[in-house]
Amino acid sequence: MSYVNFAAIVDFCIRHTWLIVLASVLILAGSTVYVVRHFAINTDVSTLLSPNLPWRQRELAYQAAFPEQAVSILAVVSAPTPEFAEASAASLVSKLSPQTQSFRSVSALQGGAFFARNGLLYLTPSDLADRMHKLTQAVPLIRTLAGDPSLRGLAQALSMSLQGVAVGRISLNAMARPFNMIADTLDNVLAGRKASFSWQVLVNGTLASPEDLTELIQIFPLLHYGTLEPGQPAAQAIRKTAAAAHLDSDYDATVRLTGPIPLADAQLATLQQGLWLNSIITAAIVLIVLYLALRSVRIVLAVVITIFVGLVATAALGLLLAGAFNPISVAFAMLFVGLGADFAIQFSVRYRAQRHELHELNPALADGARYVGAPLTLAALAAAAGFLSFVPTNYRGVAELGLIAGVGMIVAYVASMTLLPVLLSLLKPPAEPRPMGYRAMMGVDRFMQRHRTAIVVVTALVVLAALPSLVWLRFDFDPNSLQVPSVEAVTTLKQLSADRRLVFDSADVLTAAADAGPAAKRLSALPEVASTKNLDSFIPTDQPQKMATIREAAAALDPVLQAKPAVPPSDGDDVAALKGDVTVLQNLAGEASDPGAIAARRLAKDLGALANGSPQQRQQAQAVFVTPLQIDLRQIAGSLHPQTVTRADLPGDLVRQWVASNGQVRTEVVPKGNTNDSATVRRFARAVLSVEPNATGEAIEIYEWGSTVTAAFIKAGVLAICSIAILLFAVLRRIRDVLLTLIPLLVAAAATLEICALSGFALNYANIIALPALLGVGVAFKIYYVMAWRRGEYNFLQSSLTRAVFFSALMTATAFGSLWFSAHPGISSMGKLLALSLACTLASAALFQPALMGPPRAAQADAAGSDKIKAIS
Repeated sequence: MSYVNFAAIVDFCIRHTWLIVLASVLILAGSTVYVVRHFAINTDVSTLLSPNLPWRQRELAYQAAFPEQAVSILAVVSAPTPEFAEASAASLVSKLSPQTQSFRSVSALQGGAFFARNGLLYLTPSDLADRMHKLTQAVPLIRTLAGDPSLRGLAQALSMSLQGVAVGRISLNAMARPFNMIADTLDNVLAGRKASFSWQVLVNGTLASPEDLTELIQIFPLLHYGTLEPGQPAAQAIRKTAAAAHLDSDYDATVRLTGPIPLADAQLATLQQGLWLNSIITAAIVLIVLYLALRSVRIVLAVVITIFVGLVATAALGLLLAGAFNPISVAFAMLFVGLGADFAIQFSVRYRAQRHELHELNPALADGARYVGAPLTLAALAAAAGFLSFVPTNYRGVAELGLIAGVGMIVAYVASMTLLPVLLSLLKPPAEPRPMGYRAMMGVDRFMQRHRTAIVVVTALVVLAALPSLVWLRFDFDPNSLQVPSVEAVTTLKQLSADRRLVFDSADVLTAAADAGPAAKRLSALPEVASTKNLDSFIPTDQPQKMATIREAAAALDPVLQAKPAVPPSDGDDVAALKGDVTVLQNLAGEASDPGAIAARRLAKDLGALANGSPQQRQQAQAVFVTPLQIDLRQIAGSLHPQTVTRADLPGDLVRQWVASNGQVRTEVVPKGNTNDSATVRRFARAVLSVEPNATGEAIEIYEWGSTVTAAFIKAGVLAICSIAILLFAVLRRIRDVLLTLIPLLVAAAATLEICALSGFALNYANIIALPALLGVGVAFKIYYVMAWRRGEYNFLQSSLTRAVFFSALMTATAFGSLWFSAHPGISSMGKLLALSLACTLASAALFQPALMGPPRAAQADAAGSDKIKAIS
């Protein structure tokens, strides 16, 4: 680039100072207006990959057929008893359904009127017979409770059980569990604590499982993708409705939200945590680093103004080119500050060095440009070429980042070569009394010159020896692994991991209705598949047999459940009934010490305390026992008259989950093994695709996402190296000089990945952005040293160049490293990888590259000449 007169360009800018200032002000004003008017961020992470990929087209087709699956909210309603969980979920569904301004659809997962009526048909014949037998055996008890749903009726029901103990039909020890359950509840009532009781748990004889205590509601919300959290308005509407329904006070119920939308919102919301504080601290550190590098407030001010103008202009160009930022492309600001500051520091440090020699301001600026113009130009073009290499890849998020960052490199370069010298000329920083560089590093330079071969050989051997470790380099492209583990959406999802109603990391296959059966058969035969499921799975088997069993039980239960309740008792009636039970319990227990007797005495004590307590305590106790009782009795009555279920009888909201509007049928494929193991998920996905190439679903997406991202970075890496190599050869005109630039870059990249592999640090779709950053920063540093070496410079560690590179790296590390402290795991891992890659890049540029290059050609020629003279003499 010797034919470009960079000194003349800077001299022209200085002579036309106000023209440059006016142009910069106009660019800043126009860019600011454009950014304010057109700023947008597309937070839909599904758009980060190209929609033209075959698997993405299948995914989009599936989402169009079943939109609820991809953009849904799962409301998890939990309560202390199964009765309260079911009642609170039904209440929430009834109140959310009319809110069409916030929700497209709301439905209980495998709940609602259809399953309330026909749920018994989904039991196995043996389980159904056992349940119906228990209900018919309990007819006398149910008659008492249904006919007198009061504290008196409860006492009478207990009295019937005690009579069974008295006549020897039931052992006292067999009643220990029911006695203790009732006593536990009464203890809470008498102590004024929250109390609950479940008749279902009492009858089943086992503790309620987590599934029994939770109900799932699938909600299809209207989303607002123009905001950082598209699902936040819908989530707020759900929480507001739950509060208005008094689920907490009436049923002691809680509502938690998880599913695709809350998980995505939580991930994006985490990006805001500590953002301003982190930004302020980072900005302060950046200013300190700039001052340490430049030692002049005026020079720092000029650099900051230059970076700010370039950043705003790049933001405007980015919005113009991409239309909107995405969660990845917004990182252009970080890249611009890092590399834009590098260009400005390189120019400013060289200006300071020339100012020390020439003393005059404007000549020092022009002479500084003569030194750094060519390296900065080549570095900017190479960095831009590296970033733009991502544009033709299918990783759309990084492709847009590459486009914006590539353009930004040109903007930063132009600003550093035009606006920065003009600002320095206007601000008139003081003269430089001391030379730049680090004289203390002279000994290190001499050591490296004497042992350059050893340095190169040892570095090469270490890097080559560690190359096999790359087989252990982990790629984790499961989006859920980047979730903040403490947020509600993630903790709730983890708690649901064992829920049989939900399937995680499954695959889905869309076929014509006639092909669904054969497809399910082929998939079920795979060893990686645990089971398959489609709409036909919801048609109960053995219906005639089950209907007969239910009809027989209904004949005994219907008259009892439909009887008119008795007149409510007075408080005195309740007290008398309670005292009667106390006497019987005490008599049955006697002085025995077995579990039944102990439980009987405990219950007698509590019933006595309740009888002698206040009417309010008795009313509370009645509500605690009677409210779930009435819920259970209604459910029993509603389940005793099912209808024969055919495919035509299945409810519409269920059918819509399995049959698309175009008639295609969804078959769900459940993986076998531990789905928390990424290798298991990959094997499952490959096996499914081998027999059903059109499969989609979460497991397929995780597998294909990782493959796509990996392929994108391999393609971009090859394009970047080739384009940079061609650019370097076009300018440097020597293969050796090109290799002297690229080899240290490849060494830094290899060392970074080797350290990741050996330390177990996994690459993911967030931190992998560090690789283009490494490429941009790394190639710039390498070019600076090669160009200086070609000018005859050699003692690099004590030179002003290393001062500029060191502080540029330090400031870039500050900008990048601040991400390390982000609350978002993906961003934090990005900061870690950026800091690691920058350390490797700096070490490669300042230590390995000078040793690799050796003495400049002029020094080599002089040494050869001296040898010849000595030989002659």
